[in-house]
Amino acid sequence: MRYYKKKEAIDRRKADIQPIGESLKALMQAYRIDGKLSEVQLVQNWEKIMGKPIALKTQQLYFKDGKLFVKLTSAPLKHELNMSKSKVINLLNIEAGREVVKDVIFL
Repeated sequence: MRYYKKKEAIDRRKADIQPIGESLKALMQAYRIDGKLSEVQLVQNWEKIMGKPIALKTQQLYFKDGKLFVKLTSAPLKHELNMSKSKVINLLNIEAGREVVKDVIFL
């Protein structure tokens, strides 16, 4: 009879098993680092998102309070990106899978 109870306990534990990816996501949410991780991924994927010509004229990228600061070397490119700021924000948030970027400031 004891063997039967142990088997039930084992079955109960198996029901609580979840994939490691879900466990890591839950852990990141618990420690509130999922937002920062998304920001880092966006900075790393800047060239893939915006394209090589824009990435070549980008000097520096950094986040502060949900705003992405982009330092550019080209004034005409800065003006062009300012005109399409909402599209840039939308592209970045789509890549992140949630709203990470609230505003983009081109320097």
